[in-house]
Amino acid sequence: DCMNIYPPLYHHVYELIFTVPDVPTLGKDLSCSIPSSPIRRASYLKVNCVSSTLEGGVKVTCEYKTHQEGVLQEELAVLTKGKRDSTLKVKLQAKVIDPHHGTPMLLEGVKCLGPVKDCHSKHCSKRI
Repeated sequence: DCMNIYPPLYHHVYELIFTVPDVPTLGKDLSCSIPSSPIRRASYLKVNCVSSTLEGGVKVTCEYKTHQEGVLQEELAVLTKGKRDSTLKVKLQAKVIDPHHGTPMLLEGVKCLGPVKDCHSKHCSKRI
């Protein structure tokens, strides 16, 4: 399954907070990894927090930096520390639109943090 964050604006940073309910195979000591690919140079997804919920699910807070228009997809894996076989793969999908096409309606749990700063300028000190 994919979580849709439809439709964010091109060249903006978004905070995504979502819960995957009822994942009893994962433990309480969780971490996240973003799979690398030889085709893709960089991930535009940064996981800030991953935790188990009282109901047995997983809550993830991350930031996503839009970098082009169109339907984009990112993947992440939620892992239980110390358990190799306990992995939950999550696919995030976004339809990114140009700002000239209107203001998007964002789903619950998706918040625009603002435009991406130009990291090629001398004023940008922090990358996402």
